[in-house]
Amino acid sequence: MNSFDLDQPIIELASPSERNYWTLRHAVEGVQIFGGIGSGKTSGSGRMIALKYLKAGFGGLVLTVKPDEKQSWVDYCQQTGRSNDLIVLEPGGKHNFNFLAYESVQSGGGSALTENLVDVLKTVIRAGEEKDAGKGDDPFWETALDMLMFNVIDLCQLAYGKVAIKDLYNIAQTIPKDLEGLKTEAQAGAKYFHKAFETAKENVNVQVEEWFASLPLSHQQRLQDELDFENELLEAVPNARLFKFIDQFFVENFISLTDKTRSIIDFIFSGFLFRLLRDPVYSMFCRHELSTVTPEDSLRGKIILINLPVKTYHKVGRDCQILFKYIWQRTMEKRDVSRNDRPVFLWADEAQNFIHEKDADFQATARSSRVSTVYISQNLPNYMASMGGKQGEFKVKSFLGTLGTKIFHANADIETNKYASELIGDAFFEEYGDSVTFAKQFSKSQSRSMRLERVVRPEEFVRLRTGGPNNSFWVEGYLHRQGDMVLKGQNYIKMLFAQNYQP
Repeated sequence: MNSFDLDQPIIELASPSERNYWTLRHAVEGVQIFGGIGSGKTSGSGRMIALKYLKAGFGGLVLTVKPDEKQSWVDYCQQTGRSNDLIVLEPGGKHNFNFLAYESVQSGGGSALTENLVDVLKTVIRAGEEKDAGKGDDPFWETALDMLMFNVIDLCQLAYGKVAIKDLYNIAQTIPKDLEGLKTEAQAGAKYFHKAFETAKENVNVQVEEWFASLPLSHQQRLQDELDFENELLEAVPNARLFKFIDQFFVENFISLTDKTRSIIDFIFSGFLFRLLRDPVYSMFCRHELSTVTPEDSLRGKIILINLPVKTYHKVGRDCQILFKYIWQRTMEKRDVSRNDRPVFLWADEAQNFIHEKDADFQATARSSRVSTVYISQNLPNYMASMGGKQGEFKVKSFLGTLGTKIFHANADIETNKYASELIGDAFFEEYGDSVTFAKQFSKSQSRSMRLERVVRPEEFVRLRTGGPNNSFWVEGYLHRQGDMVLKGQNYIKMLFAQNYQP
């Protein structure tokens, strides 16, 4: 068993005499860093927190947007003596992660595997839809896509006993366009869908025959009525019931959809699978049966870095990192902290690229799983653009509310500065006034009143130091912590972060 104390200090917030520290407990409540371009958010507070986490023995997952992020983390690990703990998952590298095989082991196969795979694939696909302002708010498209994925995955399992990206793609691509096409292709027997369908039917028939043969002769004779036979069969042979649902879905529902409606659903699902079939992604996530890296490695103190920077690999790089991130998050949620209490971090610079619909739910319980989420982004509009749909602003505010510590660096974005100012809050300031009266007698009086104003006005964030030679490599930022006082009864503090900080 490890021994990580939640009250272990990580960052000193004030003078040692006040004994005020930002601790591991605060870390696992989540961190959001905001700052404009060139504000020093990554090289200042981001760099310091990364080095502190590594020095404290955290495991972690790092997602990448810029090509130089890999080298930054190589340097961080060298400076903290953690080079042997860095695992880089990248094109042409020595590591791979077969997410289908991993989910098969985690789920134990069967319906649980289908549920989990649909959950993973849907989360990634919908993250892309929301960023592209797609159909994220229309329940019809979500339901239709869910049903297609469920039935294609179930058909693949019934036919071949396993799920492979190639099979899923080929089946999805060759679903007949109409009922007449279904009959024609069945006669020709040349299409992947028909081959899978017929193979699944044969496998189920074998199970049906075995079940029927196992019944006593008297019982067999009582099942001469077709309806009685089917009712008992569907209860006794789960795969027969499943195959009936698959048959009904394709014949009665999906194939009969209008061309336009069906083409959109086909394109979303097949398009996503197609990207997974292309190298380097296929070699990294699908080709090899055995994975050399799994999410559990983070719990053993490894730092997994996915070197598929979005600026280089664009949508496929983003989708694959969200896929790994979501599987990693679910694994962390299942951990037993009584047996392994090592804190782990989820790190994403330009984090708006990796947001998905389950993030708020995950963050709500991340503390109990000892996961420190560190998201770095320029401003609120970045998140709002990524978390699309009609409720984008509310989704962003809800998500940010789950991150306990926020650091605000220099920024020219009005929305972000207003949010930071409102978050820090208001305070009463004393206001004095003099009154002089000239009449028969001269009189003078003084008054004092209390005025409620923002503690830190929005324009203050524009003037914060941004590091570099002109600022002696010091970066300024406001740290806000929910719930706890930071300094002199306040829950915020203005801090300096050294860009040349050494652990």
